[in-house]
Amino acid sequence: MSLKANYFKLGLFVIGAIVAGVVVLVIIGSGRWFQPKLTIETYFNESVQGLDIGSKLKYRGVVIGEVTRIGFTYNKYQQDRPMSQRRRYVLVESQIAPKLLGGRAATGDITNPENAALEIERGLRTRLAPQGITGTSYLEIDYVDPAPALLPIDWTPDNTYIPGAPSTVTTVVNAAIDILDRLHKLDIEKTVANLNTLLVTTNARIDAVDARAISQRAERVLGKVETTLDNLATKKLSDESVALLSELRATNAELKKTLASPALQKLPDDAAAAMASVRAIVDDPTCRKRCRTCRARSGASTGFSAAARQTSRSPSRTCGRSPTTCAT
Repeated sequence: MSLKANYFKLGLFVIGAIVAGVVVLVIIGSGRWFQPKLTIETYFNESVQGLDIGSKLKYRGVVIGEVTRIGFTYNKYQQDRPMSQRRRYVLVESQIAPKLLGGRAATGDITNPENAALEIERGLRTRLAPQGITGTSYLEIDYVDPAPALLPIDWTPDNTYIPGAPSTVTTVVNAAIDILDRLHKLDIEKTVANLNTLLVTTNARIDAVDARAISQRAERVLGKVETTLDNLATKKLSDESVALLSELRATNAELKKTLASPALQKLPDDAAAAMASVRAIVDDPTCRKRCRTCRARSGASTGFSAAARQTSRSPSRTCGRSPTTCAT
């Protein structure tokens, strides 16, 4: 009887431990399990090698979700068309926490198509990013500037649509392929032939140059330059330069002495006093009256002079009689 009671107590303990563990897990994970999720989908026109279901979705290095589905758009959309007319994009669906993705358009999140469209206009894109050297990849969502062109689609996505952008690896590979195509189109044989022709022409021109004659002319020119320099009376020029500097110093000293002369410094004061005396004379009423008398006398003298000249030129006109009578 006691053995059965012990089994009963042991069973109750196990059941209680299981219930307690479940309650603890629910309490701890309630924030994560009951947090709202947003399903987004994006399309890639390239290989998604290294991306698997469960791969992380990051925004600037912070995990905000994970990949939940990888497939092709022609298995979900354009079902009414033949297979040859359907788009062959890679379809990737992910679940994210909307609050972790802050928008640039002050919309808060991308839970509705209007907010998502605003963020897409500002360059929000999803692209494949390699994770180290392991060969695995993850999805990266971020703003790309300038924003790449959108893939053409003619259906309405079932979930919030974030366009895809070419990955860094794809961009590098495409650039390398472009360079190889240009090298392939380059006519290497013709280019080498042109280089050979250029080298032959250059060698011929160099051989045609008379290097010995040029060297001899250069030696003659240098000899003439040396002779001319030797013939220059450098000592005389040096002596004259020293004498000129001495004269300039003496002239400068005399100029300073003249400027420092008391008479020259007193000159402005004397000029001001002379101007004041002239102004006082001009403003004197007696002087003004004398000036008017002088002008009147000058006018009378001028009239007498004019009459004398007129009389000497035509006496008859001045006297009113004939010249003989005027003479009498």
